[in-house]
Amino acid sequence: MKLFTTLLLLTLALHVRSQDLSSIKIDELITGSLEEVLERLADEHQLTFEYQPNLLKDIQIAERPHNRPLDNFLKSVLKKYKLKFYQKPDGTLHVIGQYERVETQRYTQARAYQGPPKRRNISVSGKVIDKLSGETLPFVNVYIPGTTIGTSSNVDGYFTLLNVPTDTQTIAMSYIGYNTQQIYLSPEVQLDQLLAEMTPSSALLEEVVISAEREELMQASREVSLLKMTPAKLASLPSLGEKDVFRAFQLMPGISAANEHTSGLYVRGGTPDQALTLYDGFTVYNVDHLFGFFSAFNANSIKDIQLYKGAFDAKYGGRLSSVIEITGKEGNNRNFNIGGDISLLSLNAFVEVPLSERWTTIAAVRRSWKSPIYNEIFDRFSGEDEGSNPIADRFGSSVSSYFYDLNFKTTWKPSDKDVISLSFYNGKDDLDNSIRPELPSFIEDQNFSINITDVTQWGNTGSSLKWSRRWSDRFYSNTLVSFSNYFSDRDRSVDGSFTDADGEEQDISRGTFEDSNLLDYSAKTDFEWKVSSNSQLEFGAFYTFNDIAYEYAQNDTSSIIDRRTKGATLGGYVQNKLRLMGDRLHFTPGIRYNYFEETGGTYWEPRFNFSFKMTEKWKLKGSAGRYYQFAKRVIREDVLQGSRDFWVLADDDRLPVSSNDQFVLGTSFETRDWLFDVEAYHKKLSGLSEYSLRFSPSFGEIDYNEFFFDGTGVARGIDFLLQKKYGRWSGWLGYTIGDVRNNFEVYGEDDFYAANDVTHEIKLVGMYKWRNWDFAATWIYASGRPYTAPDGGYQLDLLNGNTNDYLSVSSKNSLRLPAYHRFDVAATVHFQGNNTSSMSFSIFNLYNRENTWYKNFEIVDGEVLSTDVKYLGFTPNITYSIKLK
Repeated sequence: MKLFTTLLLLTLALHVRSQDLSSIKIDELITGSLEEVLERLADEHQLTFEYQPNLLKDIQIAERPHNRPLDNFLKSVLKKYKLKFYQKPDGTLHVIGQYERVETQRYTQARAYQGPPKRRNISVSGKVIDKLSGETLPFVNVYIPGTTIGTSSNVDGYFTLLNVPTDTQTIAMSYIGYNTQQIYLSPEVQLDQLLAEMTPSSALLEEVVISAEREELMQASREVSLLKMTPAKLASLPSLGEKDVFRAFQLMPGISAANEHTSGLYVRGGTPDQALTLYDGFTVYNVDHLFGFFSAFNANSIKDIQLYKGAFDAKYGGRLSSVIEITGKEGNNRNFNIGGDISLLSLNAFVEVPLSERWTTIAAVRRSWKSPIYNEIFDRFSGEDEGSNPIADRFGSSVSSYFYDLNFKTTWKPSDKDVISLSFYNGKDDLDNSIRPELPSFIEDQNFSINITDVTQWGNTGSSLKWSRRWSDRFYSNTLVSFSNYFSDRDRSVDGSFTDADGEEQDISRGTFEDSNLLDYSAKTDFEWKVSSNSQLEFGAFYTFNDIAYEYAQNDTSSIIDRRTKGATLGGYVQNKLRLMGDRLHFTPGIRYNYFEETGGTYWEPRFNFSFKMTEKWKLKGSAGRYYQFAKRVIREDVLQGSRDFWVLADDDRLPVSSNDQFVLGTSFETRDWLFDVEAYHKKLSGLSEYSLRFSPSFGEIDYNEFFFDGTGVARGIDFLLQKKYGRWSGWLGYTIGDVRNNFEVYGEDDFYAANDVTHEIKLVGMYKWRNWDFAATWIYASGRPYTAPDGGYQLDLLNGNTNDYLSVSSKNSLRLPAYHRFDVAATVHFQGNNTSSMSFSIFNLYNRENTWYKNFEIVDGEVLSTDVKYLGFTPNITYSIKLK
């Protein structure tokens, strides 16, 4: 695909000033391709035309104007093909699509200005966009080379540079996944509405594949514990068939990759519920599809994603461990675009429609389909392997399962200062493994009937309405209201009837039932005030109302947990991003205030982070802060069949508010091609919660609410990263050594390893680019996770003549599963042509390592029988991707 604007410099002078196009008359037969016609007009009338070549492709015209003004002629011809033009200040006639905006375009010099400056100590502001789609780009690094002057664009792509020395400076912009862009100021350039266009680094120019030297997939060293990922480049990594940002992040040090059963992120000893996941501002409480093998987010709808492994700013709250901030695409505002992916697991399609010059829309939908790979994942993760259910194996079951997700976003820019966007997400998994067996006649004659229900459903719905306004070059606001709902329903039961030997009909009813529903209504306003070139003040206020219900029952009559809590959290924050000592020291102090309605308490969260540039290549960095969490997931201990968890709202009675005092200290050494980064962390956790029935009494009245237990924890470790950033060969080596220990008084006085403790974890990622091929391989090793096992079982005769079963267990998490490791490979070929398309081939777990997910235990005659539940083995896949633009 041809990427950017081609200039027809067919003038006799070096620089052409604006002409009155109405004074140029056209009175001749004009035929040929539109590109040839423009070239001829440029030659005859000393004009310069600028356009994107693919806009004019295959357009043939035949016109006979009668002494018509040139501007009138061009308007009428271009309108037929959904095009238009406008005249730039230097006289160039720029041809664009009919929906592309004109009035805010403020172009800079095509090359460095050589004359004297006219303005000094100036302010420069504007926005950064993708040159192909017109989408704004958030968090772009904007700076003046050779100076300490720099900033970054905000979430809507706007930036402001203060104290720029002169109006002849060069401004550089860098963004992961894009070629570094330079724009040139001059005395004629308007400085308050610059438009900087950046080109994706993997784009094709003039039908020649450009192997850019600076193609990054991941960026790790800009700020303390901050990772950035390029969604557009995820297809080059090995996967099971889906470009998945969460699985890609799991390849980084400090984030566990040994959890095939969830896409949730275990960050530096934290659990997935301790990671705040924001999609266009609303909170997503569950990120899993298909038992967690895929994340809930369609990469085709994502523009930018940032992960804070710790040390996140005061503007974020309500979580202990980390923050994942996802910015959704707005949609192509220049051309209609459509595309998608098809693999052996799912279908994925998106459409981008520019509704007007100021209004864009994007929709993306994904749905699984039944295939051998899908069935293998379902059987393995649902525990439905052959032999695990004797009734199903004998009589068969009608399995119906699928997942889908839908993203929709529409963005309206009523003025150059305002952006209004509405974002919507809905995703669901529906798994039905129920059995309605046809029984043999000799069993039916005994009036025996049975139905086995095995239905699991979960999903998320979320939406946000955002209004952003640029009040001035220095002041910006972002106001958002949002809604989020997570639900999970599980029904695994058996019901039926039979006639006993006495001729009496007996009912069969047993099973487990779980229903969970979480509602989140939120509003927040964030402000950015650029006080000076060395200070950016950020402050805001927020409100969240949670309504969380959870019910867990056995045998449809015995309610174990029936809990519903509601409560609001509100407050505000302030922080100051300071650049001191000639930009060598970046320091951000901040504080967050929370009022939690359920406890009536106030919770202050002081935070700060810093980075100090020792030399041009060597940086020292660190952070400290306190973090509180009010809505959290509680582990429901199940020694025999694996623990489960569920969401609750803290109440400071049975469920205390969780807290984390976190400290990070690190250093990095970075050259043009290499990065070495190391960070040590220490977390002191309190208010951790767990639910266990192993201590319930054997007789008498039981209050199941008594079995919520609280404890404390400590997580500490060191992350190492060695990255080759650019070139045909690129990739990284990540290593984490960590330790996560908890202390719950109910389990004894001694500390025990947390279930998510992984002592050693190694990730090797290698990528190679050859012509139009991308090759990649990853190897992961993780030491075994802890677990608790039963030692045995026994029965006691009670005084009333009944017997009761008892279970004895090992010390809490005193055993370890075998080490986890696997090797994945992938190859992607990019096809050249009018459309952008590619084919990816991948093999997951190439050497077919049998990794253990968890152990399933049964007690038979006092003897413990264990079964290993395995993760996936050797699994190949193929994916075809295509898009119009």
